[in-house]
Amino acid sequence: MMMADVTMSLEEYEAMRAMILNPTMSSPGATPEPAKKKRKASAYSKRYGKAFQKVSGKYKTKSGSWMKNGFKRAQKAAHALAKKK
Repeated sequence: MMMADVTMSLEEYEAMRAMILNPTMSSPGATPEPAKKKRKASAYSKRYGKAFQKVSGKYKTKSGSWMKNGFKRAQKAAHALAKKK
């Protein structure tokens, strides 16, 4: 079986190399898709985040690791606190 002799220009080679190194680009002249816009955090999620930071210390050991079921209990306490506010 014989292999075909393939030649390409420097521009074609560079375009193929760019496509291999950057698979998001579909063709050499295409522009990459813009990044998706982040969703705005809701008021509740902001309250919950602050409440979680506030109560998490009660459910951690001196070394900073979580107590047994500490994360679960901290979540529940933070949700309750966020709901109150």
